Amino acid sequence: MMPSESMGGERNLTFVTMFVLLGISEEKELQLSLFPVFLLIYLVTLFWNLGLITLIRMDSHLHTPMYFFLSALSFIDICYTSSISPRMLADLFKDKKMISFIACATQCFVVSWMGQAECCILAAMAYDRYVAIGNPLQYSTIMAPGLCWKMVAGALGCGFLSSLVEIVTGFEMYYCGPNVIQNFFCNITEIISLSCSNPFVSQMSLFLVILFVAGGSLVIVLLSYGFIAASILKLSSVKGSAKAFNTCASHLAVVTLFYGPALTVYLHPSSGHSTKQNKFLSVLYVIIIPMLNPFIYSLRNKEIKEAFRRVMKRTTHLSH
Repeated sequence: MMPSESMGGERNLTFVTMFVLLGISEEKELQLSLFPVFLLIYLVTLFWNLGLITLIRMDSHLHTPMYFFLSALSFIDICYTSSISPRMLADLFKDKKMISFIACATQCFVVSWMGQAECCILAAMAYDRYVAIGNPLQYSTIMAPGLCWKMVAGALGCGFLSSLVEIVTGFEMYYCGPNVIQNFFCNITEIISLSCSNPFVSQMSLFLVILFVAGGSLVIVLLSYGFIAASILKLSSVKGSAKAFNTCASHLAVVTLFYGPALTVYLHPSSGHSTKQNKFLSVLYVIIIPMLNPFIYSLRNKEIKEAFRRVMKRTTHLSH
């Protein structure tokens, strides 16, 4: 066991003050070769998400609920990956990847907060698409700016409170060793498994949070798309049906990519997967997906491409 502290009393008790992260790989050469790859992914994630937020703010044609939620999603993805990637990149050069108890709790909190906020934002985006397709005449009235701000604030607030519950119940337990985390970041499910206390309360809290926040958000997404499908089937025009489907395709892809690996990691016991499988899934949903999200929304989106051309044209005129 790594550094611990003793507590006086009738018996000697020790508690963990540091955790050890195994990292992406235990092979030094592989770690060094992975550094430029993950550095590039992180920089592209920052550049693309920040670029998307800036573009949406600069072009008035994108001042709609759909793009407002998209900019919120980009902000969450930046916070999400930035809570993990910088430390993970630095750890690639270290033989012993140690993280303090407080730093581990903080990382767990931010990762959980942003992950659950993203669930809620994806649900808000699904509802937005349902209103746009199912009730287009009242869309601007229903999806008023005030409601959009409340939905984003609600997503962040819900993520904050539910994450707080997870961290308080998870880190108030007694940790006496072992202190080795079989991953490259602090994951609440793996932390709980290291506790010397009865983990029932923490595991139940985690399950309920996932059930109500992630599960509830997924139900809203599925219901929204059920109503969307019913609305599309009522359209007599094939062209209209195709256009309606295209507005949802990007969001469906993002929802599938996000929920797939995340639920696999959180709902299945770690013993059910090998360490390599867990690390692969973790890399996918905390590093790769935040990079892919803006690409998915941008590459097939004519409005974003046209907005980019307008902004570039204005910038060129101003520079001359």
